Amino acid sequence: MDRIDNLDKKILSIIMQNARIPSKDVALECGVSRAAIHQRIQRMIEVGVITGSGYNVDTNALGYTTCAYIGIKLQRGSLYRDVVPELEKIREIVECNFTTGSYTMIVKLYAHDNQHLMELLNDRIQHIPGVMSTETLISLEQSINRKVPIRRELEEK
Repeated sequence: MDRIDNLDKKILSIIMQNARIPSKDVALECGVSRAAIHQRIQRMIEVGVITGSGYNVDTNALGYTTCAYIGIKLQRGSLYRDVVPELEKIREIVECNFTTGSYTMIVKLYAHDNQHLMELLNDRIQHIPGVMSTETLISLEQSINRKVPIRRELEEK
């Protein structure tokens, strides 16, 4: 991956706050042309610095009122590659991480309610070959939701 410079970092810090901001506004704030902003963003997409875009949707508005984190213990850590494709089939799972510590993996999912959560656990996740046990943590409220900060050490030199 190509190294990103201070201008790239400034662009990223702006568009991470508002992905829908017009290029002309980013250009004005950065003191460069709109074409330069467009080229920089395209290059960062091509080299994999920017990996996606989209809208944040309120899950409650879609009827998903329960957010849960599921710690999953596998019979062997090497089964991770076999279990992930099975978890991908469960549309309510939005995130999956291979972890260290007590669990082999942790998934984040959204369910309509506790009954739906129980069905996902008992009828789907716990039936995946290799899954030994699960532990469920229900999120009562999300207090912080932000993007990772852009490191500024290049600007300070």
